[in-house]
Amino acid sequence: MSTIFDYEFMRNAFYACTIVGIVAGAVGYFLVLRGQTFAGHALAHVGFPGATGAGLIGLSPFFGLTVFTVVAGIGIGLLGERAHRDVAIGIVLTLSLGLGLLFLHFYTAFASQATNVLFGNVLGISIRTVVVLAMLAVAILVALVTIARPLLFASLQPELAEARGVPLNLVSTLFMILVAVATAEAVQIVGVLLVFALMVAPAATALRLTRGVLAGIIASIALAVVIAWISLSLAFLTDWPTSFWITALGAAAYVISGFAGGIVPRGGFRTAKL
Repeated sequence: MSTIFDYEFMRNAFYACTIVGIVAGAVGYFLVLRGQTFAGHALAHVGFPGATGAGLIGLSPFFGLTVFTVVAGIGIGLLGERAHRDVAIGIVLTLSLGLGLLFLHFYTAFASQATNVLFGNVLGISIRTVVVLAMLAVAILVALVTIARPLLFASLQPELAEARGVPLNLVSTLFMILVAVATAEAVQIVGVLLVFALMVAPAATALRLTRGVLAGIIASIALAVVIAWISLSLAFLTDWPTSFWITALGAAAYVISGFAGGIVPRGGFRTAKL
């Protein structure tokens, strides 16, 4: 009797989901903690014209998506006051979708690939893509560990951090670059429109269920990976899209966490230590 792991495409999918789940859980935790989920959502949409534009000139859609998200991440990190930043992000988000549609208009042969960019196609990932994702994941995690302490300080007590000499704009920009690359990875699994589910839902659930930062990061990673694994298994059994199961399970986990014990009191992270 054949099993789910007898198929190479399923093994590659599990490898990819594990790698992306680890990165999305770790980066997403800080994204939610900093209240920048809208920025992360926008980065995914910004990647759409990058992918379609790259296809238009004969380059890899993943390359174009990554370049666009990184450039946008740098821009978001350098933006100032939050109200103005959110307005600017919203304008760039809508402009990006418009550009993506324009590129598709000029290169209709890319339409099928565009669907994969928008909604993900984890079952079509090759072992070569898995290797690329793994290398990017290592780079992201090493960089995140390097800036973790100043990032946490700047996230929880920005005024004090600035008074202590922490370069807030630099830390914010470096973090948004990591978010951009992590977003490009997650798009391979759930697509541009649904990347929010994999990066935010596990992290938001972990924030509800844990008190310490380290425990929260571990819980966020574990939730992201387990949700991805279960979603892949359900997709194999039901023939329903993997992305649907990831969004459904992520939403369910967040809702259930609201009724679970050990919910962190408001402001509880102000005294947390990494």
